[in-house]
Amino acid sequence: MPIWIFAGFWGLLAGSALLLGAAIGYFAPVSQRVIASIMAFGSGVLISALSLDLMNEAFRQGGFDATAIGFLSGAVIFTLANWLLTRWGAHHRKRSGTQQPTEAQTSGSGMALAIGALIDGIPESIVIGISMIAGTGVSLVAVAAIFLSNLPEGLSSAAGMKKAKRSAGYIFGVWGSIALISGVASIAGYTIFDHFNANVIAGITALAAGAILAMVADTMIPEAFEEAHNFTGLITVLGFLTAFVLTKFA
Repeated sequence: MPIWIFAGFWGLLAGSALLLGAAIGYFAPVSQRVIASIMAFGSGVLISALSLDLMNEAFRQGGFDATAIGFLSGAVIFTLANWLLTRWGAHHRKRSGTQQPTEAQTSGSGMALAIGALIDGIPESIVIGISMIAGTGVSLVAVAAIFLSNLPEGLSSAAGMKKAKRSAGYIFGVWGSIALISGVASIAGYTIFDHFNANVIAGITALAAGAILAMVADTMIPEAFEEAHNFTGLITVLGFLTAFVLTKFA
């Protein structure tokens, strides 16, 4: 079976956590404090994965220059995109409370929320595909970390969308689409960059890591701190430790 099919499978699997989280956030009476705690845990998982797995791999393949340039570029690209989406009403897309605007309050915010969810998920999925280029199989650490972080993302965002009076069709349409696109992005990560040299692959890996870290700081940690307060740091450390263990035993 072609490797790109496996790349798509792993990307889809990691992305499916968004849909699972959305279902929990929409149907289950989960308190905002619990959601915030799960979000803090997911933040720690992602920070650990990008620092111990993605950045190390980028440095190994392309050295400091490619890694640093890619990392900063990813953060700049995400920040600019997030700034634009903020102006259209998507700044609080991962908030579980009443921060998200309704369509009546901010026209076009529904589309902005969907686009915001898309740009949050694509870098993670591309990394999964790129990890398979070496021919040694997928990075299970990356898949597990992305799955564990996608679950609270979908949960928190869906809870907030429901409070903003978004329909169930809209909510599950968004997250179902993002899950499918995650699979496509993973395929793209493998097929597009398969023939590029190590410096380019390193730069793209670091770019994704920079975008992920900027996303965590801009959209996940604020939601975590809003409710978890003094426990945010501890829970984030537990998430980091979980991903660290995965890097040693996966």
